[in-house]
Amino acid sequence: MNLFIKNLLSKRAFFVFISILVLIGSFSGGYFFGLQSHPSIDRISGVENKEVPSEIDPRFQNTDFSLFWDVWAEVQDKFVNKEKLDKQKMVYGAISGLVGSLDDPYTVFFPPQQAEDFKAEISGSFGGIGAEIGIQKGVLTVIAPLKDTPADRAGILAKDKILKIDDKDTSNMTVDDAVHRIRGPKGTAVTLSVFRDSFASPKDFKINRDEIKIPTAKYESKGNGIYYIALYNFNEISGNEFRKALQGFFDSGDKKIILDLRNNPGGYLNLAVDIASFFTPAGSTIVKEVYHDTTEDVYRSAGYNLLNGIPVVVLVNGGSASASEILAGALRDLNHSILVGEKTFGKGSVQELVPLKSASSVKITVAEWFTPNGTKINGTGLEPDFKVKIPDTPEDGKDYYLDKAIEVLKKK
Repeated sequence: MNLFIKNLLSKRAFFVFISILVLIGSFSGGYFFGLQSHPSIDRISGVENKEVPSEIDPRFQNTDFSLFWDVWAEVQDKFVNKEKLDKQKMVYGAISGLVGSLDDPYTVFFPPQQAEDFKAEISGSFGGIGAEIGIQKGVLTVIAPLKDTPADRAGILAKDKILKIDDKDTSNMTVDDAVHRIRGPKGTAVTLSVFRDSFASPKDFKINRDEIKIPTAKYESKGNGIYYIALYNFNEISGNEFRKALQGFFDSGDKKIILDLRNNPGGYLNLAVDIASFFTPAGSTIVKEVYHDTTEDVYRSAGYNLLNGIPVVVLVNGGSASASEILAGALRDLNHSILVGEKTFGKGSVQELVPLKSASSVKITVAEWFTPNGTKINGTGLEPDFKVKIPDTPEDGKDYYLDKAIEVLKKK
């Protein structure tokens, strides 16, 4: 074979070799690229029901969820302590993050054990300290200490900020988690690290838990034609207690009323409507519950109307919340009652507890409350008509709010 033919064959062999390499490289690169560009959801193993359910709101069906699965896949592939990966716990954590993104302290996801604990707490008896708490401006805050309870006797005040519960930081704690930690067996103690505006630094309050027996009402004549009624909450006996107070009012011959709702954290909505019915004509709107689609439920007066036109001052403060804000707002809008004190707490929303799979549940805020004239309660509260400022060095035993209420009523 001559030299020319040998060279030609060598070149052909070289090109065949190069072509094979190119094909192998292309296949390998394509395989690698395809593996990396494949949807992350297909790389997830051991997780069921990854698809978007068909019954979900159409507005959310086109939401790009790939980033979630990208992160899941990277964690599953690369996390150093794989034996610590608990896929169900990861799902619960993701759901908690989802509801947490709503910035609503009353919308909470309960994994199975917490769901069981929550049901037990709302249905059974318990030991506690007697303080209603909530989230205000992202901080766990005392709405109101209930009268003659361990919290009240320990000196806890409305608007106190709870920074720690038994050395557990509360900065990312839900209200329900905080309540669960504060409650406990009667006779045991819980320590709250509290900050208030008058403190230079947080202070610890060690409080012994007790069975909480919540007082309902107090009523008496104050002279000068003024009758005083204090409602401490709206529980199952508040309606009867208010009726007893009214009997005392009519028996006294007084002509004016001070209704004290300070540190009243609320309770049953229907009782606030029932009490408002003594001041308003039948069919009057007491409160509106407005839902996400602007539909609304309207709660109307039963029209007892025995006190309509009677001069009324309502005492409120930062511990007046929920049902007490509904009553105060309705009396101002419908009965021209005067609010005296401080801005109310601003807890004006409705929650629904929804059972879920695997014995878990989610508590969702589904509506907000508005007064008859359309004033939003939730997150804003009610501003008083007369604001009361307490001196830096208050006189012992002097009730500046009550004194202001009497002063206002004397002019009516």
